[in-house]
Amino acid sequence: MKRLGKQNTEEEADIDITPMLDVVFIMLIFFIVTASFVKESGLDLNKPPVTDTPPDADAPRPIVLEINNLSEIRVDNRLLDDRAIKSTITRLTAERPEAAVIIKAAKKAKTKAIIAAVDGIKAAGVPRPTISLAKD
Repeated sequence: MKRLGKQNTEEEADIDITPMLDVVFIMLIFFIVTASFVKESGLDLNKPPVTDTPPDADAPRPIVLEINNLSEIRVDNRLLDDRAIKSTITRLTAERPEAAVIIKAAKKAKTKAIIAAVDGIKAAGVPRPTISLAKD
């Protein structure tokens, strides 16, 4: 039965999403503009090239700093303190000016020891030491 005076017309309930999209785009622009783009700091490393050829016999013997799993730093099988790296490398590079400086680090060596070695070598005047990971 139909009621008198009332119409039985149902209006469809439409949701207008245009204002919601406007808000989303404004928020997106806000986050893009205010986001800080941070450059990750890192070490500038000189990795040795991978070759199968042995080094020249006439080439000077490199200066090798070894960092073991306990993060001990050794040069020519002598244990070094972090503070003695600069003076030791300065002395060795004065004796062998053409020799390359190589840091041979164990895989489980602490990053702090590697950074201390790199900083000591750079303080000694070697601009880019070579870093090599020891095979365990």
